[in-house]
Amino acid sequence: MADEADCPVDRPQFTDDFRRDFETLLRWRRDVRRFRRDPLPEGKLDDLLRLADLAPSVGNSQPWRIVIVGSDDKRNDVIACFETQNEIASHKYEQEKALQYKQLKLAGLREAPIHIAVYCDTDPVQGAGLGRATMPETLAYSAVGMIHTFWLAARSEGIGVGWVSILEPESISKILQVDANWQLVAYLCVGYPEEEHVDPELERARWQARSPLKNRIFTR
Repeated sequence: MADEADCPVDRPQFTDDFRRDFETLLRWRRDVRRFRRDPLPEGKLDDLLRLADLAPSVGNSQPWRIVIVGSDDKRNDVIACFETQNEIASHKYEQEKALQYKQLKLAGLREAPIHIAVYCDTDPVQGAGLGRATMPETLAYSAVGMIHTFWLAARSEGIGVGWVSILEPESISKILQVDANWQLVAYLCVGYPEEEHVDPELERARWQARSPLKNRIFTR
C-alpha cells in the first residue's frame, strides 16, 4: 500500500473572494506598537505557533527556536536593554530628525501581554545541512519566513504583532540564557491592538512613506 504522503492530492481552488481577502490581510499586516493589555484566549498562541510552524525552511531544517518570555524580571531586563539602545540610536540623528525620532513609539514592550524571542539554531541537526553549504544565512531567512507566517496568522485573528529591533542581541541572549548556537532573529510583542490602521505608523508619523514598487525592480 502506498504511503499516504506519496498519494497525489487535488490542488485547492482559491476563490476570487479569498484572493481579495488575502490582499486585505497583507495590507493589514502592520507593525503594532500600541497594545491593549487583554490576554489572548486560552490556547490561541499555541494555535498561531502551530500555523507558523508550517512555514518552509532550507533543507526542511525548521531552525527556528521560540522562547516565550513570561518572567516579569526578564521582561524588565529586556525593556531596560531597549531603553538603553533607543537612547544610543537617538544620537545618530540631528536637529528636526532627532526630535522626530524621540516622538516615535518604537515598541510595545510594556503593554503587550506576550513577548516572544525567535532564534535561529545556526547548526541544526535536522536537515543534514541540505541547501545551506554556500549560503548558511538561509537558516535565518527560514526563521524570518516562520515569523511572517505567524504574523499573518495573528492578524487574521485580529491579533497584533510588533517586531522590536532596537535591542542588543548578546544582551538579550544573556537575559534569556539560550544556547550559544542560537542567533536572535526577532523579539516580538503580541496582543490585541489598541487601535487599527491600514497604513504604517511610521508613515502616519511622517518618518518615511512607502515608495513605488518600480524603485525595487531591476532588469539585467
